[in-house]
Amino acid sequence: MIMDFGEHILQWYRVHGRELPWRGTHDPYRIWLSEVILQQTRITQGMDYWLRFVERWPTVHDLAHASEDEVLREWQGLGYYSRARNLHQAAQQIDQMGDFPQTLDGLRSLKGVGDYTAAAIASMAFGIDAAVVDGNVFRVLARHFDIDTPINTTQGKRLFTELAQSLLPAGHAAEFNQGMMDFGAIQCTPQSPRCDECPLADTCDALRTHRIDQLPVKQKRTTVKTRRLQYIYIRYQGLTAIHRRPAGDIWQGLWEPLLIEDAPLPQFEGKMTLLKQGVKHVLTHRILMADFWLLETEHQPALPQDYIWVDEADLDNYALPRLVEKLIENVPPSPLKGGVQR
Repeated sequence: MIMDFGEHILQWYRVHGRELPWRGTHDPYRIWLSEVILQQTRITQGMDYWLRFVERWPTVHDLAHASEDEVLREWQGLGYYSRARNLHQAAQQIDQMGDFPQTLDGLRSLKGVGDYTAAAIASMAFGIDAAVVDGNVFRVLARHFDIDTPINTTQGKRLFTELAQSLLPAGHAAEFNQGMMDFGAIQCTPQSPRCDECPLADTCDALRTHRIDQLPVKQKRTTVKTRRLQYIYIRYQGLTAIHRRPAGDIWQGLWEPLLIEDAPLPQFEGKMTLLKQGVKHVLTHRILMADFWLLETEHQPALPQDYIWVDEADLDNYALPRLVEKLIENVPPSPLKGGVQR
């Protein structure tokens, strides 16, 4: 059955596999870039980012010599900004090494590269027989072999990784890994899988036991917390004030206007206008509820030392969280500068 499973996946992939710009290459940089971008991101959205990244930074060495601000700005809109910071730091590691490491341990030594990404690069760039295990692979294996061990536990991750490795046809790791991911994305989908035309239907244990919609199993995580934010966009003689968010919290390294959290609004000289109230923004394990304010003043307010004053029209040069972009979209045009240019 093990060989049958692998051969079925290879045959299916050769007919139904998706044509993507990073496939058909053995360039570890382009493969790695695609894997990082597509974490927590749909292919339709991620492809545009991938194309822009490889056009702006064609090699890992080009990326290594970019500034963090440039990388974050290019990443803007993808979310999970730690991915972008890790990508940049790993590029600098590779640049110092001279080239990509060509072993699983070497790849895992790169910032932000775990077992999955290391296996993807190793198999697709260097032909190493290493199985990848992502959400699609978890789902296919859990259903086909009727496994209810939670996929987000240490035991589950080890079990599914060992199973995927045992199924991998020797010498065909790249095809098998890409086939498993595509099979889960196209055939064995989370909702309404195409079981009636599945080449593995005859050997699928979950289909036989009518447990398709119950698998895979995830262990419940921490409850989602709500944070309440008040953003104040300050307009002072065509300038506005922003600061870079610190480490240890969401959106590390991105820029934002004056933020008031868990405190009353301060008193400023000038006109204070509520632009929008109760804007909901959902993150992993957090729900943000934000109010947007505009302060128009002729007197430069005293702010913490880490705030800088920039021309409103230059905000596009700074990497901003999506929630802050929503704020700026609600700011009316400036009579001095013609508004915020986005």
